[in-house]
Amino acid sequence: MQYFDKLIIIGEEFEQDIRPLVKAFYQNERYEVEVLAYQEEIDRKLQTLTDGMMIQTGADRFRICFLSENRILEDCSETTKRDHKLYRNQLGRAIFRILGKITGRSLPWGILTGVRPTKLVYEMLEQGEKEPKISTHMETEYLCSKEKTELSLTVAKREMQILDQINYRKGYSIYIGIPFCPTTCHYCSFTSFPLAKFESFVDPYLDALEKEIRYAKDLFPEKKLNTVYIGGGTPTTLSPSQLERLLKLVYENFRMDESSEFTVEAGRPDTVTRDKLAVLKDFNVSRISINPQSMNDKTLMAIGRQHSSKQIEEAFSMARELGHNNINMDLIIGLTGETPEDVAETLRRIEHLNPDSLTVHTLALKRAARLNMEGQRFHDIGASDVEKMLILTSEYAREHAYEPYYLYRQKNMTENLENTGYARYGKEGIYNILIMEEKQSILALGAGGSSKILFDTTTEGVRFERVENVKNLNHYIDRIDEMIQRKRDFLDERSI
Repeated sequence: MQYFDKLIIIGEEFEQDIRPLVKAFYQNERYEVEVLAYQEEIDRKLQTLTDGMMIQTGADRFRICFLSENRILEDCSETTKRDHKLYRNQLGRAIFRILGKITGRSLPWGILTGVRPTKLVYEMLEQGEKEPKISTHMETEYLCSKEKTELSLTVAKREMQILDQINYRKGYSIYIGIPFCPTTCHYCSFTSFPLAKFESFVDPYLDALEKEIRYAKDLFPEKKLNTVYIGGGTPTTLSPSQLERLLKLVYENFRMDESSEFTVEAGRPDTVTRDKLAVLKDFNVSRISINPQSMNDKTLMAIGRQHSSKQIEEAFSMARELGHNNINMDLIIGLTGETPEDVAETLRRIEHLNPDSLTVHTLALKRAARLNMEGQRFHDIGASDVEKMLILTSEYAREHAYEPYYLYRQKNMTENLENTGYARYGKEGIYNILIMEEKQSILALGAGGSSKILFDTTTEGVRFERVENVKNLNHYIDRIDEMIQRKRDFLDERSI
């Protein structure tokens, strides 16, 4: 297997396609990446570089070589940037072919490095393409494996069936972020603040959030509210009275009688109490999520969770007793030190709980996650046979009448795999589909919220634009008027 110290990308246009694809083949290796744009800079660098991989993209050709051997591995002059998509895919296939041969690896998702592989399949189905043609396209154009192609088709078809039941084209959804947790999990990169340190900020945060909610109530008067999702962080970190205040605000300001789904994450069992579950039930929350991630107590301790697997069982049973009949459970495969046997034990222990849906995440370490920042510390105790773990979860889902209904991927996912949501019929998370397939505007409120506003015009077609809130807790509280004005200016400029 050939290694290198530096990846040189000459030409900026395809940098975001090249980086993740090379990283997928060399996932655990460290190398510098340098992007060069000017010829004189290129010539100077190449004179001194002795151990690097170079990918050069020109107007009508690309070149891939290892500089240490001065060996050109691919020199293609049969393409042109005039067709951006054709050029990008041809470049991707060349990188895939070369690095597959050098590393002995084959990526199950081929050259696809984006978040939404099913979006391609969904769009082809919408255009009336037949399944055999879609399968051939995914396997030849993107080099997807047959298994992942079949999974994409299964998910996309189910998504279409679910979305056909709601008028999502004339609707919108709301995400509300509660950025507090008991502790911050080591793999987490979301906006999250440990309650022990930030408890005094909770009420000021809710005050600021209330201002944003009251502003947002009239933003889409002609659209129907399809779903509301309260996530985080961990929303059930709030006290019962704070949780009641938040849910009352939602009902006072939005047309909840129109909504098809109201989800609140109760992900950390150490935040779940009978009183809080009763508040959720009183406000007709239709779907909650109680997330084990693992039922291995040793793993829970290693990833920074201060609760036991027994507490997970107790929280779940309590929710059932209070009438919650749509409960999701999240699992993460690839966690520190785990084996397929640990995952099999987790599946055995949740079997008697019988959740209504199961979301299986493959560990992805983003730059802000502690496991990534302290990578060397955890390097020697990483998980093994993660693909086998994924197979175990998919077999479990099939055997227990869960069907895949949404799917997404992230950068730096272990073994280049995916996250899959499984659910029994009628228990799917509609919000998950809407945000993954980018089917409507998602209005995001709270610290770190990133609203995605859909524009559908006859001249430009469908596009999304983002308007973001600051992540910093203090800044959000102190600058809430500015966050509101950002949305106001954004929407006024575009005449929404």
